[in-house]
Amino acid sequence: MDRLEAMSLFVAAVEAGSLSAAARRFGIPLATVSRKVSDLERHLNTRLLNRSTRRLTPTDAGEAYLAACRRILDDVGEAERAAAGEYSAPTGELAITAPVVFGRLHVLPVVTGFLSAYPDVDIRLTLADRITQLVEDHFDLALRIGQLPDSSLVAIGVGSIRRVVCASPAYLAEHGTPTIPEGLGTHDCITFEGLSSAAPWSFAKGKTDVTVQVRSRLQVNTAEAAVDAAIAGVGLTKVLSYQVDAAVRSGMLRIVLQEFEPEPWPVSLVHAGHGLLPVKLRAFLDFAAPRLKERLARLG
Repeated sequence: MDRLEAMSLFVAAVEAGSLSAAARRFGIPLATVSRKVSDLERHLNTRLLNRSTRRLTPTDAGEAYLAACRRILDDVGEAERAAAGEYSAPTGELAITAPVVFGRLHVLPVVTGFLSAYPDVDIRLTLADRITQLVEDHFDLALRIGQLPDSSLVAIGVGSIRRVVCASPAYLAEHGTPTIPEGLGTHDCITFEGLSSAAPWSFAKGKTDVTVQVRSRLQVNTAEAAVDAAIAGVGLTKVLSYQVDAAVRSGMLRIVLQEFEPEPWPVSLVHAGHGLLPVKLRAFLDFAAPRLKERLARLG
């Protein structure tokens, strides 16, 4: 029995939720996957998977073995990359994830510049506002906005992002400009369920954090829609500073209540940082970090 192959099939089956999905991923017959996983269970003299008609789930023993398999397969992959010379020259594919709007506006230009400078590296860039798991979702690097939970991940700070309230000049001319957070109670507001805002809104008064329940005249599910609605004069919205930078610079939106803004959120490049980093990842970090710092500094 090829134990490394069996481990790979077992991990793929758990991650995909079925033996058939693992078979499709590896391009081999379902019967082969089933037999190899069963051989692995017989070798270990324990049941690794709970099999049902809906989904595979690991047993308690399977959970522990799954974690061990991932460590072993990662170590083998690292050894193979070192032997193939990946640690001596930037080559191969980098998988990177970032929030949608920030990724499009700021990460993508850095990525395109990196691709021009390093023709032997390919990049898979995934833009998503959900928090992805680096190891489980097979990403080499993530750009994260906000406070990071304690973990074994390595974080490189590249700047910070403000949480701002803004509206169109026409709306403020008609309805007045709020001068304190509590003044928002008489205004129409645009809220969205996403990375940065929802009702109630948070502010800072000196060293005290305060929340204000706002009237959501319009609720949307993307920052772009909230910004567009604010430009159209629907009301005030609370977003991240980079999301309205262009609109503010062009005069289509004005930021209000600046003195009550909460602490800015840090922006970080995050990677697993286990063992020797591949040259392709080190090269990207060296290339991207100063450029992202410069971009964020321009946002103010």
